[in-house]
Amino acid sequence: MAKTPKYNVNKIAGNIKKKRTKLDLSREELAKKAKVNYNTIIKLESGANKNPTIKTLLGLANVFGCPVEELIK
Repeated sequence: MAKTPKYNVNKIAGNIKKKRTKLDLSREELAKKAKVNYNTIIKLESGANKNPTIKTLLGLANVFGCPVEELIK
């Protein structure tokens, strides 16, 4: 049985916020570009969303121009 990898939610939150601010995007702008709900961005950056969907991660990675792994490492 394969082990489920454990990700640090705070690190994911920090990575997303750092990449968003580096691109000088508001949360609303990021949500629109990534095609995710604005509240999803708020929850991700605060660490409240502990299990983002792959669709959400792919959308963010596309906006940031990085692989999903870079967001969750």
